Amino acid sequence: MEREWTGNARRLSHADRSKIEDLIQGGATFAAVAAAVGCSTKSIQRYLATTGGIRRRVRERSRLRLSLSDREELSRGLVAGDSLRAIAARLRRAPSTISREVAWSGRDGYRAWRADNAARERSRRPKPAKLAVNSRLCREVVRGLRLRWSPQQIAARLVIKYPGDLDMRVSHETIYRTLFVQSRGALRRELATCLRTGRAQRRPHLRAERSNAGRIRNMILISERPAEVEDRAVPGHWEGDLIIGKGGRSAIGTLVERVSRYVILLRLAHGRTAEQVCAALTRQVSKLPAELRRTLTWDRGHEMADHVRFSIATDMQVFFCDPHSPWQRGSNENTNGLLRQYFPSNTDLSEHSAAHLNAVAREPKNRPRQTLNWMTPSEVFGRIVASID
Repeated sequence: MEREWTGNARRLSHADRSKIEDLIQGGATFAAVAAAVGCSTKSIQRYLATTGGIRRRVRERSRLRLSLSDREELSRGLVAGDSLRAIAARLRRAPSTISREVAWSGRDGYRAWRADNAARERSRRPKPAKLAVNSRLCREVVRGLRLRWSPQQIAARLVIKYPGDLDMRVSHETIYRTLFVQSRGALRRELATCLRTGRAQRRPHLRAERSNAGRIRNMILISERPAEVEDRAVPGHWEGDLIIGKGGRSAIGTLVERVSRYVILLRLAHGRTAEQVCAALTRQVSKLPAELRRTLTWDRGHEMADHVRFSIATDMQVFFCDPHSPWQRGSNENTNGLLRQYFPSNTDLSEHSAAHLNAVAREPKNRPRQTLNWMTPSEVFGRIVASID
């Protein structure tokens, strides 16, 4: 393999970089990649930091573009005095393609090599990032990121907010690339911490599925849950779970309404025993209108051992997921992943006050959601409550 050398230190060649990208995309560790390429793990980290973990685009000329030989044939035809249509027919190109090509320099000044070099220059990438040249659009993106909206939420909301302004359009992929590749120079690197993962570069990862095994008396399984819960047509069906803190010694309860994705957080300052969770749940759920207290779907954690007492106090039936099936509470699992941005697993969650929990809950409730046609959970939930009143 060809290497590039500078003094005693070897620089990564193009082949090395391609190999690094292939192995990283395949899920290999830094140590494995370094051993395969023959460099240090620090070199791998430095390289990924410069690219943001985004794979480089391989520059290949499209078959739709004129090649140098095409341009030489075009030049000979112009010298011979052939019409542009005749030249286009020989090259099997559209007459408009040949006309645009000649228009760059004119019929008399056309030279194949000069035209080919000019085309290469025009096709050079990267071009100036859209967010770098449009300051108004950049300010809107920064505002969304500071509200902890995802790039997809920001891109979709811009369409709603500026329906007739095409300059205020940006794809979520452009936002990610501008964040991760700092050479684009539009978004500061610290804004990456506003993303749910807080990650400054893209990398593949595997999600380890958690299971809360345990036997609870008088469990009613999810298979017996009413059919109306599945299609999310009727409000008042909730999903719940706990977010666990450092060492498993603290927790926060989470509730998500299935129709609106409305979030409620439960403060468990004194522990997460079945009695404490039951009391916190009862206290919060009792504040809801009776029409919004239909069912609660929970994992198999021992914290719900008092589910019968909870059901009697709130008239709300509790159903339990199948073993090792967190996807059966998909809305809650997704919400808990979002909330980890605010409540890292290596912190003491009992320190958070009720006021702070309410403030945190307001952020996901006020984010536009694709599944809600880019409305916010608060807007949808408010409509539901208004229809009940």
